[in-house]
Amino acid sequence: MAASKFRRPGWSRRAQYSLFFSFVALAAGVALGIVLLAISIVAPRTFADLRSGATDLTRPIAEGGSAVFATVNGLVTGAGDYWNAASQNEDLREERDRLQRELIELQGTESENRRLRSALELRDEIDDPVASGRIIGSSQDSPRRYAILNAGRSSGVLPGMPVRGREGLIGRTVDAGIVSSRILLLTDREVVVPAQILRSDIPVIARGRGDGTVDLRPLEVGRNPFEPGDVIVTSGTGGLYPPLVPVARVVRLDDDGAIALPLENPSQANFAIVEQPFAAEALDDPDTPLEGDPEGGELTP
Repeated sequence: MAASKFRRPGWSRRAQYSLFFSFVALAAGVALGIVLLAISIVAPRTFADLRSGATDLTRPIAEGGSAVFATVNGLVTGAGDYWNAASQNEDLREERDRLQRELIELQGTESENRRLRSALELRDEIDDPVASGRIIGSSQDSPRRYAILNAGRSSGVLPGMPVRGREGLIGRTVDAGIVSSRILLLTDREVVVPAQILRSDIPVIARGRGDGTVDLRPLEVGRNPFEPGDVIVTSGTGGLYPPLVPVARVVRLDDDGAIALPLENPSQANFAIVEQPFAAEALDDPDTPLEGDPEGGELTP
């Protein structure tokens, strides 16, 4: 005989008891919920102590959960901040490099403008300059000290003309080509410049030492007239160099003289002015002493 399709679930007692107790528990839970809801509405303070106790009991769990949440959130936020900071640092480095390049370009432009202004001011200071040009090379290790100026006979430059820069005397021309000339520098051993101490007008002789410095000696024997820091200028004696052109500054005293550094460094001077000799006959007079007969001298650009 076939089983009825309306057969009740669980013909066994266990299934019946399980179903019965489930209904009972559900009904009891609903009833208890209704009772507690009614009490909380009618007398809300009744459960205040219970709620406070429950809060105290769950506080450690809540604090632990809050700490875990804060830690996880901090890690996530820190990781994001780290990546953002890394990206920002890269952008800042690129911006810094760009600004440094622009600063170098501006400094180069300002330096060039300053040299051009100095050259123009120097030319304006001299009443009748022969020519102006750029120093394109000077000797470094050679015992003879020379420089090359990119102005020659086509500009009116002749041998024996004094050459000066913005800061002071550079030397004099010894050879003149069509578009360039060679300058015997103030620091060459063969160069002797009649000079004087600017502070006291005491006449002295300035002679190159061949090592980038100038030896100073007074014309009168006696007390050493030099003091550290003294500025030496040309005296105009001899008819070649104009008077009061700055020559050197005293850096060290010795027994009866001093050692000085030229105020105009040819390796740093970009522009120079060629002047007429202080006395025009200096070029024509064969007895006028022109220091040495320069030969050799290795030039480096």
